[in-house]
Amino acid sequence: MNVVDFRIEQAVGYITLNRPDKLNSFNRHMALEMQDALKACETDLVRCVLITGTGKAFSAGQDLAEAVDPNGPGMKRILSEHYNPIILAIQDLKKPVVAAVNGVAAGAGANIALCCDIVVASRSASFIQAFSRIGLIPDSGGTYFLPRLIGHQKASAIMMLGDKISAEEAERMGMIYKYFEDEGFMNEANKIANMLASMPTAGLAYTKKALQWSLTNSLSEQLLNEDTLQQRAAATEDFNEGVLSFLEKRVPVFKGK
Repeated sequence: MNVVDFRIEQAVGYITLNRPDKLNSFNRHMALEMQDALKACETDLVRCVLITGTGKAFSAGQDLAEAVDPNGPGMKRILSEHYNPIILAIQDLKKPVVAAVNGVAAGAGANIALCCDIVVASRSASFIQAFSRIGLIPDSGGTYFLPRLIGHQKASAIMMLGDKISAEEAERMGMIYKYFEDEGFMNEANKIANMLASMPTAGLAYTKKALQWSLTNSLSEQLLNEDTLQQRAAATEDFNEGVLSFLEKRVPVFKGK
């Protein structure tokens, strides 16, 4: 049985975590299926990716029964073979990735969401860095992304205290882009994904790369990288279409090329 559903509709690759009876907690089976789904999103048929969960949760993080199973993969393999490849795949995809957090996002589940390019949540969703409650440290890129999103002091307190952060509070502190009312939440998330899928894909990919580089570059280095990426963007068909549509006063039709 698939525990990750994948489909492509209108150039959006939908990845849906599907272990609702376990609050979409990750085991090896689900982690590897998610890696396969992210790999499938590399096709040109996909111009945006949307990740969400089935049922009441986005993901409760690691399935702890597997983590303590003496016959299981063990913590070393769980990180190196399960979560780290997922985080890197999301970051390396040359297209925007939207996390539609439909419910609780805890532990690695929260950090998978936070590594996405745009994070939206339903009002009833929440984010929990639950690691400290069981004697672990935040993983899956949590210590990298969260302090960059909300600052060191806030991130430190949230991670050490294990606070439950509501969607409204997450938006207010800059952890996520926006939250929507539960009713109609997926419609709003789909609108964002569909809009991104209709935009200049290469330009969005270059923007994603520039933002990633900005985290470690000096200003001078970033200006040089912006120059390089801008020349690549200017060489795309979508740039020509964007300019022509502006001059001709019509809606552009981008092809992702």
